[in-house]
Amino acid sequence: MVTRGSSVETRTTAGPPKGAARAAESRGYEVPVEGGPRTALAERRDGWRGRLHATLELIRANPTGRVALKIFIGLLGAIVVTVGIALIPLPGPGWLLVIAGLGVWAVEFHWARRLLAFTRRHVNAWTRWVTSRSLPVRCALGAVGLVFVSVVVWLSLKYSLGIDLVARALHYLATH
Repeated sequence: MVTRGSSVETRTTAGPPKGAARAAESRGYEVPVEGGPRTALAERRDGWRGRLHATLELIRANPTGRVALKIFIGLLGAIVVTVGIALIPLPGPGWLLVIAGLGVWAVEFHWARRLLAFTRRHVNAWTRWVTSRSLPVRCALGAVGLVFVSVVVWLSLKYSLGIDLVARALHYLATH
C-alpha cells in the first residue's frame, strides 16, 4: 500500500524496503516510491541536487553516518567561515565566504538556516533600499564604503605587517 505524504509519495506497508531505505523509514524519513507519479518536488530534485539530497538522506539514515556528517559539515563550515573572517579586512570576497560558510552549515544545522535566512532578508532589504535612492545618494554610500574599506586595509597593513602606507606616501612626497 502506498500513501501520499505532504508532496512526496511514501511507502507504508508495501514490500519491505531494503538497506538504507528501511533504516530511513524506521527513523521517520519519507522514502520516495520509485515509479510513482512525478510531483513538482520530484522534478525539482532531478540532477545533481537530487543526487545530493538522496546521498545526504542515506547518510543521515545511519546513526554513525549522521554524526560523521554533522562533524564533517561543522568542520568544513568552520574552515570556510574562518577564511572569510580573515579576508574581511582585505579587498576581496571575505563576506561572501562567511555567507558561503553559513550556507555549508545550513545543510545540517537549523540555527545556521535561520541565520542565513535572516542575512538574506536583510541584504535584500538593504539592496532594495539603496536601489530606490537617487544616484547622488548611491554615490555617497559607495564613497563611504570605499573610505571604510581603505581605512580597514590601511590599519590591517599597519598593525599586522608593520607597513604604514600613509607615512611612506608622506615621506615620498616630502623627499621628491
